[in-house]
Amino acid sequence: MAETNGELEHSKEAPQASQEIANGNAPEVTEEDNAGGLFQISVKLPHAPHKIQVMVSSQEQVQDVRQSIVELPGTFQYTCFHLEFNGNRINDFVELSEVPDLEADSEIILVEDPYTEKEARMHVVRIRELIGASGDRVDNLHGISAGLSLHDAITADAIKGNESEKEHSLSKYDLTGVSPLQTILPTEQAPLPKTVKSISLSSWNPVPYNLRQKGHLLYLVVSTNEGEYFQITAHVSGFFVNKCSNSRFDPFPKPTHPKKGSAHSLLTLISQLSPSFNASFEALQEYNNEKDLLTTFPFQNAIPNSPWLIAPSTSSLNAHQPDITRSQENYLISGVDNAETLRDWNEEFQTTRELPRETVQDRVFRERLTSKLFADYNEAAARGAVLVARGEVAPLNPTEARDAQIFVYNNIFYSFGADGVGTFTSEGGDEAARVAVGKDVLGIKAVNQLDIEGLFTPGTVVVDYLGKRIVGQSIVPGIFKQREPGEHQIDYGGVEGKEVVATHADFVPVFEKLSKALRVKQHPVWDKENKRHDLEGSVETKGLLGTDGRKYVLDLYRVAPLDAAWQEEDGSDVYPHRMSVLRLELVEAYWRHKMSQYVKAEVESRKAASAEAAKEGKTEEENADQERVDISGFNFALNPDVFSGQVPQTEEEKEQWAKDEQEVRDACDYLRSKVIPDLLKDLHDGDVGFPMDGQSLTQLLHKRGINLRYLGKLAQQSTEKGPRLQALSILVVQEMITRAFKHIANRHLNNVPAPFVASCLSHLLNCLLGSDVNATPEAEIDESLRKIFPEGDFSFEKVTPESLRAELEKQVTIRFRFSLEENWANSLRHLQLLRDISIKLGLQLGARDFAFTKAQVKEQVIVPVTNGSTQEEPKKKGKKKGGDKSPTRTAPAPAKPAVTFTADDILNVVPLVRDASPRSALAEEALEAGRISLMQNQKQLGQELILESLSLHEQIYGILHPEVAKLYHQLSMLYYQTDEKEAAVELARKAVIVTERTMGVDCADTILSYLNLSLFEHASGNTKTALVYIKHAMDVWKIIYGPNHPDSITTMNNAAVMLQHLKQYTDSRKWFEASLSICEDLFGKDSINTATILFQLAQALALDQDSKAAVGKMREAYTIFLAQLGPEDRNTKEAENWLEQLTQNAVSIAKHAKDIQARRLRRNPLNPRVSSMGTRVQPQVGQTAPEIAAPADPSGLDSRSIDELLKFIEGSDANSSRKQKKRAATSNPKLRGSKQSNKA
Repeated sequence: MAETNGELEHSKEAPQASQEIANGNAPEVTEEDNAGGLFQISVKLPHAPHKIQVMVSSQEQVQDVRQSIVELPGTFQYTCFHLEFNGNRINDFVELSEVPDLEADSEIILVEDPYTEKEARMHVVRIRELIGASGDRVDNLHGISAGLSLHDAITADAIKGNESEKEHSLSKYDLTGVSPLQTILPTEQAPLPKTVKSISLSSWNPVPYNLRQKGHLLYLVVSTNEGEYFQITAHVSGFFVNKCSNSRFDPFPKPTHPKKGSAHSLLTLISQLSPSFNASFEALQEYNNEKDLLTTFPFQNAIPNSPWLIAPSTSSLNAHQPDITRSQENYLISGVDNAETLRDWNEEFQTTRELPRETVQDRVFRERLTSKLFADYNEAAARGAVLVARGEVAPLNPTEARDAQIFVYNNIFYSFGADGVGTFTSEGGDEAARVAVGKDVLGIKAVNQLDIEGLFTPGTVVVDYLGKRIVGQSIVPGIFKQREPGEHQIDYGGVEGKEVVATHADFVPVFEKLSKALRVKQHPVWDKENKRHDLEGSVETKGLLGTDGRKYVLDLYRVAPLDAAWQEEDGSDVYPHRMSVLRLELVEAYWRHKMSQYVKAEVESRKAASAEAAKEGKTEEENADQERVDISGFNFALNPDVFSGQVPQTEEEKEQWAKDEQEVRDACDYLRSKVIPDLLKDLHDGDVGFPMDGQSLTQLLHKRGINLRYLGKLAQQSTEKGPRLQALSILVVQEMITRAFKHIANRHLNNVPAPFVASCLSHLLNCLLGSDVNATPEAEIDESLRKIFPEGDFSFEKVTPESLRAELEKQVTIRFRFSLEENWANSLRHLQLLRDISIKLGLQLGARDFAFTKAQVKEQVIVPVTNGSTQEEPKKKGKKKGGDKSPTRTAPAPAKPAVTFTADDILNVVPLVRDASPRSALAEEALEAGRISLMQNQKQLGQELILESLSLHEQIYGILHPEVAKLYHQLSMLYYQTDEKEAAVELARKAVIVTERTMGVDCADTILSYLNLSLFEHASGNTKTALVYIKHAMDVWKIIYGPNHPDSITTMNNAAVMLQHLKQYTDSRKWFEASLSICEDLFGKDSINTATILFQLAQALALDQDSKAAVGKMREAYTIFLAQLGPEDRNTKEAENWLEQLTQNAVSIAKHAKDIQARRLRRNPLNPRVSSMGTRVQPQVGQTAPEIAAPADPSGLDSRSIDELLKFIEGSDANSSRKQKKRAATSNPKLRGSKQSNKA
């Protein structure tokens, strides 16, 4: 958006920039829908360079232009200023189109403003960050290494690999070996160039009253690299060196200073005082420019991901450096009394909701503000919840039991997710209360997404931390108001449980809209006196008329009905609670199912009527509208209060209630008889991407509307389906064990004193994962510390491996109605289970080679660590790296019995946050419109709409957000399909980085992003780089799942094709053989999938000059095709043709292999899961085959000529010598795809 001397501004984006990719060149200045045209203005500066050019849009606000100036190199020293045009000050909050006479090439003037104390503090914070003088902030919300990205380090490896002409990253790769844990750890970094030794607040702060009147704001101390100390006064006019010393106070200008000792900006003043500053500052900028800007871009609208595995405490990455200003930053950011950060959250939420939404500009502004507000609130609420959990906040009702205590901190109301006052006694007590608050936040999120005018929700966050579940809500005005006698505390819905029911006419219209959208049926309920009340929603859902006159909806944990089939099913043990409700996704899916039945019935009746009309000789004109079906007569909703103790009074009411119950039973039956079997069938047939870990499994089930209590049923049914679903069965059982362990750990953690949390967790992990190393582990407890916590719960130390296994089996039986096999503990996948447990409990473990078995303990003791360890020795390699990073680490003292985990391994526990933030409806509408246009072959319109959606995503969510990562991923595939390869690579790279930083360096989506980036790099001719990304993805895959994942067949085939491109035929055949091995295990030796890979392997063997083996494999492929598809199928014929050629003419094998390979590149894949000789896009978890990116040509044929394809197979001189282009040192995180656009 803003441009100066070839530099692009990094802080904002406008829809117009989306033209850059579409055209593939520097954009023409055009005007798009909903956005003003781009034009250039000049900004006159008070200091060098004295004038800059900025590209702006008439639709953006003046504050956006300010932000551009603050971010640009050369002008980032300005923080306190205003802009003037034609001698008049411009308001920061108006759009540029509203500034009179402002047009292209106009000149606006930057005028430095006098500082206030707040502005001076913000300036100091900004300059400290800018010159690298600020260390890591103390943070109780973001974990260690939060927002980590490994992309730059892996890309650096790729560039090094490209310099080696012979070797490639997959040479000697062990497909079944164990990945070193260093795969998901950051590498050691060279120290940053130091610009100054320190900038801190002086001990003379705060400013005395008499000097405040003279304009003094702050006193600072700057220590330069030359070893000089300067005492500096922050004044309303700027910064100057004063005459103070450590013992003498004289904060006035120092006249004898030989250099110029004052400046408006602290940055300018430091450059005057330190001769080496400018050179070291330039070196720092160069160092930062070597990184992709997205890897260091600050988070704005999302909480960064905190990795479960981090560098050990002895690593330099976690070194704790002295920094006096670290403890002063709270004052610099928030002021003396911290009042600047106190906000009336509820009022902000509701006024934002009341903003106009008529025009697109209104909606963009409203959704942008909403997204930022939710992000700020979620962060503030989560920080407060951590303090509440630690006991740092005083309760409002200290005489109550702990679970009943309530708190207010930072204008947010906190309570525990436990049944402190007996509300849920009949539903399951604390278990029910814990589930209810989790469902409540989902219900509020659904209401926020619906955005019903006139209906308001409180800001809500649920935080799980150290075994406690804490709810943080914005304070609804009137919620604590003492009502008059006879008045209810609640205005609509159940008041005291279900015994008293209130109704209010004002709530009926808004609740009616809500219920219609959520498929909730209007129904009667009865109070304790059997008096009937007709409600629009569940009796549990409450309406409150706030003292601000707004209508609030509260307690949305029962917007869907109870799962009657589950409650009534016989189990060996009683389920822990009666809050087992259906998911909203299932209710919506069932509604669509009923709708399709209705439409089919209508069509059938119309066909019958049509036949009658034809008999009577009616004209076609009268039947012209036959294809349209009027669905206004379709009405379907579910009663959420059935099966929850309501007692109908009259016969008519009982009859209607029985019908309502049957409808809910039908929905439950639909889940069991249709949804679950359909999912298993899709996974069995290979029609959807396969889950890789507990997180992706959970997402897949929830997307389909399946509750996790059905994991037991999934395990049983997947086992019955045979080897194809063995991977699912393994994941499902692992997820049940993980969740059972989480419940047990939370119970122990709930009352454990904070200093013993690590001891508790390490002991429980030893009992589960380390019992082979030590069958009788003992908890590490400091007895002297135990004495000062007489009320602490130390029951965890009595846990043994046997008792834990028994408790886990019991929990799995109760919660999932599944019986673990007798020897389940012997078949655990230790590392994968450790990872899933750590993620679910928020653990951050220091990385080392954990010994889960006695054999691994012996290896660690016996095997010497040597240099030059290879991929074939992953454990040695891991240890070597670990040793390099931790030279002071020594072997454990022999006196202590060996255990797998110690308390020191658990470096941190991070809070797990569930929020109610809505997605952007506007951005999703544009994306959906773009998809529909593409489906209708309106390519240009579709691309424009999707680019518009990207612009809206970036404006509304900010750059670093999971929703933006998903869109980068989708858009990169769109460009790959349309053969705009550089744009596809650039967007795929962004998808990788944003996914890593927001969702984790080892999450399933990150693996898929790397695999698709590798595919696009290969398509762009950077095959060696592509192989580096594949190697990294495979290594991470083995950490989170292990070897031989069903979807790895596609990846192995892609790698094999890439190796053929590099003429590495021997390595290529190894990857085809590995792919064949997995395929045979999953699909059987006589399946079409196996035949397809045999066909490919035979081609690979032919290319590798092994004609005898090639004939054998081709014969096997032909035999399977003949048996499965018949003699007339094209695959059978082609295999037969190949077999004849291979058998008859060994001399022409290599040439024929290349010819056929070229032809097969032009074909559709034979199977949606297994690709032919070309590479394929990796499907996302749960993504169905039609959603996977199709080839660029709609017909599926490759549009290139045979000659070009042969060049591709043979590897032309140009391609083989081509090295990866060096990426620009700085790239705008919002630049869409093309690198050439920064040449504008």
